[in-house]
Amino acid sequence: MHPATRAAGRPAAAGAAALTAVLTLADPASAHAEVEADIPRALARNLTLPFVSEAESDSAGFQRVRVVLPDGIAPGDVTLADAPRGWKRKATSDGYTVVGPALNTGTDAEHKVRIRRLPDARQLVFKTVETYADGEISRWIELPTGGAAPEQLAPVLEVQGATEAAATSAGPDRQKAAGRSGGVSAGLVAVPLLLGAGAWWIRARASSGSG
Repeated sequence: MHPATRAAGRPAAAGAAALTAVLTLADPASAHAEVEADIPRALARNLTLPFVSEAESDSAGFQRVRVVLPDGIAPGDVTLADAPRGWKRKATSDGYTVVGPALNTGTDAEHKVRIRRLPDARQLVFKTVETYADGEISRWIELPTGGAAPEQLAPVLEVQGATEAAATSAGPDRQKAAGRSGGVSAGLVAVPLLLGAGAWWIRARASSGSG
């Protein structure tokens, strides 16, 4: 191989190696717990939150998922909307658990809860502890520190602020109202102009007739 070709290939090889290293480091977080919502607005009522715990055990299935609720959401404000067959919700002092017959090995544990009302916060953290039928436990309870994502990141729900949400939802209506107001204003200006033009035309005809 030509020396120049070998030299040109070194940066590419180094880049590929670096990418492989990044992917390798990110791999432990590939299995995780997460929470999401279609429109998570602060102070939203009766919002359903789906939770997913990704299976990572090769020997047993999930049997229990425990969730610690963030400040502003009480255990009594949560009801179970959906869960694996046979699983039930049990309230705890700081959250709830969903527990039932062990799932098949490799099957994700998915459940949904309905929240009476979200607090007025921009970020909600739902620390989650998963238990497998063989006693293995996964704790997704860590928070980012110093900009670095931990290996066992807790499920985090990003929430749109109540004031921002109200402004966003009212935006199109306000724009329509402004458009209607502008149209009315333009019409009010146009009417005197038309009346003035008509009066001028009548005077002009009268003058020409008298001459």
